Amino acid sequence: MARAHWRIEELPWDRFDATKIDPDLIPLIKAAALVEFNADDYTAYLCNVFNDDPEFQEVARGWAVEEVQHGEALGRWAELVDPTFDFRAAVERFRAGYRVPIDLDASVRGSRTGEMIARCMVETGTSSYYAAIGDSTDEPVLKEICRNIAADELRHYKIFYTYAKKYLDREGLNKIQRLKVALSRIGESEDDELAYAYYAANAPADAAYEHKLYNAAYKRRAFGRYRRKHVDRAIAMVFKACGLKPHSRLCSVASRGAWWFIDRQARKLAAQAV
Repeated sequence: MARAHWRIEELPWDRFDATKIDPDLIPLIKAAALVEFNADDYTAYLCNVFNDDPEFQEVARGWAVEEVQHGEALGRWAELVDPTFDFRAAVERFRAGYRVPIDLDASVRGSRTGEMIARCMVETGTSSYYAAIGDSTDEPVLKEICRNIAADELRHYKIFYTYAKKYLDREGLNKIQRLKVALSRIGESEDDELAYAYYAANAPADAAYEHKLYNAAYKRRAFGRYRRKHVDRAIAMVFKACGLKPHSRLCSVASRGAWWFIDRQARKLAAQAV
């Protein structure tokens, strides 16, 4: 069994500083803990899709070990910040309402190359997200957790990118096809996973789930964490995965557009909350 590159016990828990916690971050961390901890379902799906590739199956299982640890570290921090938060109970609530379809034997992306590109998009998003969270907090333990997770996610991106190239040689997806997969997966950030995780981690026990409400609550707290450098890096990673030049004029234009959208959304959601 693969081992993680860092250990929860080695984090600087003795440096935890409650005076440096941004209250608006706490709901985000609780939600993120649930999504990260749920990686085993994705691993089951990936092992089904790549049923004749034992090498990749082992890679997927190693990826899951690290993702689950991310969830455990974030969950422990959240419980430290809020003693009323029960991480394991929140995980069960999340799983009761949101499940990844694991009994498929072919990629929902239409090809194995597409599956790897979709995984690259996820790792792009998470690496950028945790870098943004880490840069936005002064709490020492959370900052270190986010630094470790962002580094893991960048390494995961490189792993999935390697396998994307392997299957690209066999399946021959062109750049347009790869870009379509990437954009489709990016668009799925609006689906139920993040919104439901936010609900499961933060809503009262008797609250009904409303996608629009909890999606907006998540985005209002998350979008304002990003800075231009996080977006520039993410767009360059997207371009690379699609076979496009990451340091081109087109990439710069796309990055400016993405930053405009995120900044506009952050300002709009912040204004609505006032």
